[in-house]
Amino acid sequence: MAEPALKLDKLVKRFGTHAAVDGIDLAVAPGEFVTLLGPSGCGKTTTLNLIAGFLAPDGGHIQLGGRMVENLPPFQRDLGMVFQDYALFPHMTVADNVAFGLKMRKVAKGEISARVAEALALVKLDGFGARRPNQLSGGQRQRVALARALVIRPTMLLLDEPLSNLDLKLREEMRTEISSLQRRLGIATVFVTHDQGEALTMSDRIAVMRDGMIEQIGAPAEIYERPATRFVAGFIGSINMVPAKVDAIEGGAVRLATPAGPARARIDGVSAGAGVTLTVRPERLKLGPGAPADAVAWQARVERVVYTGARLEVQLALADGSSAMAEATNDGSTRFTAGQTTTLWFRPEDAWVIRESA
Repeated sequence: MAEPALKLDKLVKRFGTHAAVDGIDLAVAPGEFVTLLGPSGCGKTTTLNLIAGFLAPDGGHIQLGGRMVENLPPFQRDLGMVFQDYALFPHMTVADNVAFGLKMRKVAKGEISARVAEALALVKLDGFGARRPNQLSGGQRQRVALARALVIRPTMLLLDEPLSNLDLKLREEMRTEISSLQRRLGIATVFVTHDQGEALTMSDRIAVMRDGMIEQIGAPAEIYERPATRFVAGFIGSINMVPAKVDAIEGGAVRLATPAGPARARIDGVSAGAGVTLTVRPERLKLGPGAPADAVAWQARVERVVYTGARLEVQLALADGSSAMAEATNDGSTRFTAGQTTTLWFRPEDAWVIRESA
């Protein structure tokens, strides 16, 4: 098995009595794109700064390519980093900004010119070398910061919310470009964001963080489809959560009693009588007739319909008065009105059960 590009072993960082990073274990494979995702204050940027060497850990170890680095300064860790505010030098040209790390490493002048040109071409900024940062758009400045990180040919790339200052359309374009470039170069990457869409579309794996710890780590589909805890379920996208109790177990599926009505779902490792949370994503809820024989079907009342363009968000009241939301494709034929009574249904395989302790 190949040596991990990065390995964190029981990593700890405290500020006073507060553990900002509380015993994290994480391994990143060569060429893998791993995202640290979580709300503000969860420890994701602190973790990145520990990896980069900007902070010293209070416990645990950091390995890069099998080498212990927690006691090494940043410039000896062979890392490229892109900051949230890009941290470009305003008095320098684009070419000089990109060349900065090479000059600090005392690379020969002729090689610097060639590598700067190569890096600018890589991020599609050929011919921009003589400009200054204030003559560039936000997306172009982001590309300069990326070129500066890549020009030193690092063993790993660290990205600290580099898209947060861009508008929505440019952010979507840049996340595609960064993903394509990272895969083309095959460079291991750790990406920090609080944006679930970025994490889901860019990552090989996502580590969802909370209170300095990793709550769940897995592929995007696993995190989204099979959240391990209520926190992960609620943080990643929209989800309906209904309290439930296990009535019976029937061959790998469970029969549930909920305030909204009986239900069935698939899960292992629970016993009859256990309290659980039934979760269903809004896009998996269907409204109206046409439910198959094995579907879970409840009565619901339409409270409000929110137009979002390609989709309609249908806000519902269930039989017990609790709320739910379904998403419907805006195909021009779908019609819902407030006050309308309808059937809400979903297939058991489209639901996921979270244990009460999670």
